[in-house]
Amino acid sequence: METRLSSRRSCSSCLSFPSPFLLILLRLFILSTIRNMPPVINKAVFLDRDGTLIQDCDYLSRPEDVVIFPGVGPALHQLQKAGFLLFIVTNQSGVGRGYFTLDDVERVNRHLLNELAHENVRFEKIYIAPEAPDTPSRGRKPSPQFLLDARDEFGVNLSESFIIGDKLIDLECGWNAGVKKSILVRTGYGAELEQNSPDKLSPAVVVDNLHAALAFILKTSQTLKS
Repeated sequence: METRLSSRRSCSSCLSFPSPFLLILLRLFILSTIRNMPPVINKAVFLDRDGTLIQDCDYLSRPEDVVIFPGVGPALHQLQKAGFLLFIVTNQSGVGRGYFTLDDVERVNRHLLNELAHENVRFEKIYIAPEAPDTPSRGRKPSPQFLLDARDEFGVNLSESFIIGDKLIDLECGWNAGVKKSILVRTGYGAELEQNSPDKLSPAVVVDNLHAALAFILKTSQTLKS
């Protein structure tokens, strides 16, 4: 009888504590995961596409219809020189509605990137939400998911980053992600939003265009340094 009890205690101990080998494997896994995670040291500017960088043409699907707003290239280049990573975050519900394909969106984006490359502008990544508004979506704004993805993939410090757009969903995306400031530009639908819903914009900064947004960001960054 005593032998059985002793045997049970021994088995219970084996089940309660992992073997040293398993502990070593667990430690190695944790260290490997930490090493592979980028440090959260980068600041970024997240930009809407239609109405912010280019004219909003209502379901743009052809590269030849892209019209970049004046001053966009130099403004983006200045942001890069100031140490900001650049990302585009765009809802493209025309894909989900069947108006055009994701390949069409990619062609428009490539054209935009090629044009801005002449101004020495480089985007780290373009995040696209192709779903229609009434369907489930992982990243469709105002969801902050793509900003969180950039945080994890590129080591972006969201609390030192900005988002710029012409719609309320752009601002809400930034608020949901915890960025330093959401900036509304009056290009695209921005002026209409400012006129019709000023009560919803109190946490945001409202400026005329991307160049004015650049000025605000640089001024804010310099103020923090001083």
